[in-house]
Amino acid sequence: MAFTTISGREIAPLYSPADVATLDYARDLADPGAFPYTRGIHPTGYAGKLWTMRQFAGFGTPEETNARYKQLLAAGGTGLSVAFDLPTLMGRDPDHELSLGEVGKCGVNVTSLADMEVLFDGIDLAAVTTSMTINSPASMLLAMYLVVAEKQGVSWDALSGTIQNDILKEFIAQKEYIYPPRPSMRLVTDTFAFCTERVPRWNSISVSGYHIREAGSTAAQELAFTLRDGIEYVQYGIDAGLDVDTFAPRISFFFNAHSDFFEEIAKYRAARRIWAHVMRDRFKAKNPRSWQLRFHTQTAGVSLTAQQPYNNVVRTALQAMAGVMGGTQSLHTNSLDEALSLPTAEAATLALRTQQIIAHETGVTAEADPLGGSYFVERLTADLEAEALAYFDTIDRMGGMVAAIERGYPQKEIAESAYRFQQAVERRERVIVGVNEFVDHDGERIGTLYIDETAADQQMARLQRVRAQRDAAAVARTLDALQEAGRSDANTMPALLDAVRAYATIGEMCDALRVVWGEYEEVPVI
Repeated sequence: MAFTTISGREIAPLYSPADVATLDYARDLADPGAFPYTRGIHPTGYAGKLWTMRQFAGFGTPEETNARYKQLLAAGGTGLSVAFDLPTLMGRDPDHELSLGEVGKCGVNVTSLADMEVLFDGIDLAAVTTSMTINSPASMLLAMYLVVAEKQGVSWDALSGTIQNDILKEFIAQKEYIYPPRPSMRLVTDTFAFCTERVPRWNSISVSGYHIREAGSTAAQELAFTLRDGIEYVQYGIDAGLDVDTFAPRISFFFNAHSDFFEEIAKYRAARRIWAHVMRDRFKAKNPRSWQLRFHTQTAGVSLTAQQPYNNVVRTALQAMAGVMGGTQSLHTNSLDEALSLPTAEAATLALRTQQIIAHETGVTAEADPLGGSYFVERLTADLEAEALAYFDTIDRMGGMVAAIERGYPQKEIAESAYRFQQAVERRERVIVGVNEFVDHDGERIGTLYIDETAADQQMARLQRVRAQRDAAAVARTLDALQEAGRSDANTMPALLDAVRAYATIGEMCDALRVVWGEYEEVPVI
């Protein structure tokens, strides 16, 4: 019987020294903490510091999500991760016609500074790290977070966290874009420059492979397209006049932890090695921190099943273990009910407990790189690296990732991979327990979280209050200034901060730049 990974990679029944005969320890592996960081970026692994246990949460109103954050922190969580609803992600206010039926449904609704103030009420922003999964309007939400810190009396140089801000993967996979690719990249480089100078501990981008994998890519495509996106961001930053070593150390990455245990571990190892060489050799970065790939991991949402949902606890635990064995710096574990709804508090706590059990009961944190030197893992690492570099060559010949996206190249590659996987599932060549094998027709019934229209009513009421109480003339002035910044070469962040302080809404700020740059419509590629 022939075996393949979940990505379709053929696996031999046994690996031996012959499979790693060309591997040179000093050149290709080295000790943890040493270039090229294949074995990890820290010499002691998790013995010195555990990964950040960051649970992704957000639903309904800011009040409801604030309560969930406090619950997760009380349960031992060490970082917050904000999930926003679709109107916020698309830069629309709750009363916009396209927001109907979506407010608070897949994340928390944040429309203005008033919402952000409630979202982090009673949470010391100097004492937590916060990750915000937002892309097209990322700079607007970052501005809101910074102004909340001002109001708390927290210095910006004390803030630590990440704004996802990865617009390229939106064009590739998730499709939550607003502006065309090139002006969208302008917003990204503006945040690079601003955070480098004013918010030095903040990661101004989290280059995301997670959504690329969720869209159906293979592990190698996730690796290749994510890192090639990272290369594009670095090049745009340099082209904007930034010194690479001033902003590259604050670039982070976000990877999927899928179900093929060893392939995932090899993917993380290959990512570190590739990035180290890219930054040192391609971009001539001098600071070793610029060479070190730091990443957050989330278990694979696409692997969760509505059928037999308790199976998802097992899936998540094994995927989380792969992330840990691969050396992640931060981890989110999905909840058992997420194929059915946003997670209940009980399911989210169990997901956090999964991380805590791995950290404190399994012993895997004692050794910096437990699988280093495994013939199988090292062969997989080298194979994934070679496949990713081949994609780099193709994209470079197209003129870079923005040009490749405009041609539809990564989108088409992912669509074809997703199609092949679905065919394998339908032919039962790929077993999904409880779905196409070991089916229980009686089913399991579990309680789920339901978000009704109350959240929308409350958010529209707050929006009306904000509009009635704010200085309308100040809002108009700041939005005009934002448009002028968009038309010029000025950094847009100062104008956004002024608009946020005046309580301009997300829709108003995004609309101001829609006037300048327009909205993007993807050309279908068949």
